Amino acid sequence: MDLVEFLAFVAGCRNLEHLWKAYQEKMAEYGFDRVLYGYTRHKVANSLGDPDDFLILSNHGQAYMEGFIRSGLYFHAPMVRWALENEGACSWSHIQALSDTGALDERALQVIEFNRKMAMTAGYTISFFSFSPRFKGAVSLAAADMTQDQVDALWLAHGSDIELINNIVHLKILTLPYVQPNRSLTNRQREALQWVGDGKTTQDIATIMDLTTATIEKHLRLAREALAVDTSAQAVLKAAMSNQIYQMES
Repeated sequence: MDLVEFLAFVAGCRNLEHLWKAYQEKMAEYGFDRVLYGYTRHKVANSLGDPDDFLILSNHGQAYMEGFIRSGLYFHAPMVRWALENEGACSWSHIQALSDTGALDERALQVIEFNRKMAMTAGYTISFFSFSPRFKGAVSLAAADMTQDQVDALWLAHGSDIELINNIVHLKILTLPYVQPNRSLTNRQREALQWVGDGKTTQDIATIMDLTTATIEKHLRLAREALAVDTSAQAVLKAAMSNQIYQMES
């Protein structure tokens, strides 16, 4: 697909899996064979929130994801730190510039060494605009078969198109349902939360769903547990943020 065809596909896509597959293929056309997209709605001053609440999409292998994400290395990565403080696109030559000035601490150097062992040495990072300080999204584009100088030359020629593609895909992802494995809701839990969001009482919901109040309370309790929150109002908000409720049927 050319650029216009691809963007038309993105605009009409209703499935995150199909979108992600097409996006990977499009980035590979430019030489970026490994991509790592991350988004959180729970960022605070010294944390990106619970990793279980992140939306992470990647075609990296398990070893990289275990080492970079699950071990917590990501939080000290120079390009992640850049993305938290900036918007737009940045060459990974930024890392060398920081190193040359002695601006990297021991934890950042550990990340660089880990990435070097994983052949993650050439690429670009795009940090997306966020209208709230609690929200942040970014994508790492790595090119295994290019040097950083080659990637920078590629970006000079095609960077505006690549950045446009990534911004449009990011905005599309935010509209699509996604469910973390340990944050999923059953259909009954989802329906009960929707009625809570509409201002209905437990008795109202029991009548609407033709269930007992005890059963409704159980669905709401399990929904709170699945979403790791304390109140049903918080559960409604968190489920809505991940597009798990108030969604049109496919």
